[in-house]
Order: sequence, then C-alpha cells, then structure tokens
Amino acid sequence: MSSAPESTAAPAVEESKPKRRKRVPFAAQLLIGLVLGLALGYAAREWSVAWLGTTLETVGTLFVQLLFLIVPFLVFTAIVASIANLRNLANAGRLVAKTLGWFAITSLIAVVIGLAIGLATNPGSGVELSSAAAAPETQGSWTDFLTGIIPTNLVDAFVNVNVLQIVFVAIVVGAAAAKLGDKAEPFLKFNASALALIQKALWWVIRLAPIGTAALIGKSVYAYGWDLLEPLAVFSIDIYAAALIILLIVYPVLLRVFGKVSPVQFYRKTWPAIQFAFVSRSSVGTLPLAQKTVTDRLGVDRDYASFASPFGATTKMDGCAAIYPAIAAIFVAQVYGVDLGVQDYLLIAFVSVIGSAATAGLTGATVMLTLTLSTLGLPLEGVGLLLAIDPIMDMIRTATNVAGQMVVPVIVAKSEKLLDREVFDAAPQPLDEAAAFGGDEPAPRKGEAALQPA
Repeated sequence: MSSAPESTAAPAVEESKPKRRKRVPFAAQLLIGLVLGLALGYAAREWSVAWLGTTLETVGTLFVQLLFLIVPFLVFTAIVASIANLRNLANAGRLVAKTLGWFAITSLIAVVIGLAIGLATNPGSGVELSSAAAAPETQGSWTDFLTGIIPTNLVDAFVNVNVLQIVFVAIVVGAAAAKLGDKAEPFLKFNASALALIQKALWWVIRLAPIGTAALIGKSVYAYGWDLLEPLAVFSIDIYAAALIILLIVYPVLLRVFGKVSPVQFYRKTWPAIQFAFVSRSSVGTLPLAQKTVTDRLGVDRDYASFASPFGATTKMDGCAAIYPAIAAIFVAQVYGVDLGVQDYLLIAFVSVIGSAATAGLTGATVMLTLTLSTLGLPLEGVGLLLAIDPIMDMIRTATNVAGQMVVPVIVAKSEKLLDREVFDAAPQPLDEAAAFGGDEPAPRKGEAALQPA
C-alpha cells in the first residue's frame, strides 16, 4: 500500500502588504544638507561660479524669510499660552523661580568660561585697528534696553519684529488672562488655536530645513570663505572652544549630577534641534522643533514645557549673551589698549546674566555686545572688527543657546517629578514623520508604547 505522496504545493502566499517607504531621519537630512552646502559653497568660491553662489544666496535668504515671517505671532501666542498654562501646574511660582534660577546659573558658568579662555589666549593681540569698520548702527545701552522694553506703538513692535517688546506685551496679556479666569477662556482658546496654526505652518518651513541648510552653509562659504578668519583666528577658536566646553562638558555634568539622566541619550534626542539651530542661527525659529523635542523625546511635562521653551527661546542665550560678549569685550579692550580690572569682569558677568533678554532670540548678538561695551566704556567701533565673521560665530552661539534651552527644563522637571523617564529613556521618536510635523499624535507616556525610529 503506497502512501500518499507529500504535497509539493507551495504554501499559500499571504496577501502582500505595500511596504512603507523608509524615510531618511531628519537629523541625517540636515547632515546631508550641511555637507552638500559646504561642497557647493567651496566649488562656487574656488572656481568663481557666480550663478551657483547667487543661487545659494537666494535660496538661503528665502528660507530665512519664511522662517521669520511669523516669528512675531509665534512669540506672542507662545508666551501668552505659556503664562496661561502655568495655572494648570501646582507650585507654578516655584517652577518659574527654579527655571529663572537655572537660566542665571548656566549663564554665569558660560560667562566665566568665556572670560577664562579670553584671558588665557589674548584674542586681540596682533589685530590691527586699520581693519576696523565704523560703529554699528544698531547699538545697545542700559537706557535703550530699559526704555525699549515697553512699546510706544503695539503695531510697530510687530512690524519691526522687536521681540523684546513683543515678549513684554505677551507676558502682560498672559498674566491678565490667567488672572481673569473663566472670562478669558474664549481668548485663550483662540490664542491656543492660533498658536497651533502658526506652529503647523512653521513646521512646513522646518521640513525644508535640509535645503535651507545646504543654501545657508554654501552661502557662508561662498561669501566669506576662510580668509576672513585668519586675522581673527584666535578669537574665532576661542568662541568655538568655549561653546564646545559648555556643550560637551558643562551641560553633560549638569544633566548627570542634577538631572540624573544620561547626557548621551539627551544629545541623541536633541541633535536635530541643535543642528537646525546651528544653521538657522535663530533660537525663536528653532522653538517649535525644540519644544517638541523637550516634550515628545525628553518627556518633560507639556504644561511646564509650554512655559519653559518659549521663555527660554527669548531670554536664555548662553552663547550670544554670555560666551560671546565676554570674549569679545576682552578682544576689543586688547585691540584698543584698554586694561580691564576685576570690577570690569564682574560687570561683564552682570550684563551677561541680567541683559541676555536684549538678544531676543533673533540672529546676531550685536546689540548684546554693544550693551556690554557701552557698560564698560569701551569703543563701540571695535564691533566693526567682528561684523565680517559674525555669521560664522553665530552658528555655534545659537546651537549653544538652544541646547541650554533644552537642558534647563529637563533639570527642573526632574527635580519637580515632571519628567517621564520612560519617554526619556525610549528610542528617539522620528521627527520627520507626518505626525511629528504639527500632528495631533500625543507623545508616549507611561503605559504607552513609544514610537520607534523610522
């Protein structure tokens, strides 16, 4: 009796599902744009390809214009919402005090490092005055700073994008709305809706960041090259060295000692925001990406982050308001042969900690530098020596600013039990998925499955 032959038929093929196209991670897109921009800028400058240089400049300018188009409305609605959201937090006063306290502490550490590096390297020695330009048109003084906080015309504050005045108005409106209670609910709902709309539009711009990165970096290389850095090589190295000390030593130590979290995990998750800040040179422009990183990737409580992130983006500037003016003041004093004493260094520290709001989250730190120089009685014409290389310096300054703006919320949230460690320790949530760009998908919290990388 022969047994039935084994079936040789192939197993039924399951109905195939369309494969989802794997996305290139947002951080990788930015890195590709950075490398491409360096190559294109070098090619345009080395071989005098004028049309390529013009194209890079045009695309970069358009990207920045798109980024800044809604900055006034983003700042206003974000600050109003952040002040109002403090009503949802217990011990809101203590949270605000701790946040401002850590802002001051990290700024003080940054300015001390800047002063130490400047005194050790003498960045102004050997620099000739003949290369100096005239004093900048935009200057800062304590009188201008204090009187400039309150706008004389609300419309002008928005039209001229005076971020410091917009922040002042937003704080007043937010505090008044919080005090009114139920009567202000319709306004707060409208403000929240407007903020969501603005962030959605800005996320569309941020998705163009790889293209903007290539254009902005390429434009800088084409326009400036490295020739301008040679007479100011020590100063340039000092700025980057101080910023890297803050980024790679100070912040990791603070995160480990006071935040009780892994610095490696922190930078793994915040790297796209830091990269974007480096290229865009704008803390405010990086705000949506940084705030989403703080909540969805680092696990900071949303209500607290909605206060800390917008407020930090407009007032916490370890790079622009601490490192840069400290080293630049020493540089200008040495160029003009002015001896600085202990009281002058204390003044630099005071200006850096108290006056950082003068930078107001926009590109450049000229106002902050002139505020420092005028306080010390140093010639404002010295700023002209540094204007040519300011865009190159501003990249690392802004990256340091944004990193610090994400470090402090983590430290404060950990101390107040507002940090979700499961979210912090989970694999990075992709920032280039549709849900990450203004979507309504909530961040994973305890008991929920964390999204895996794309």
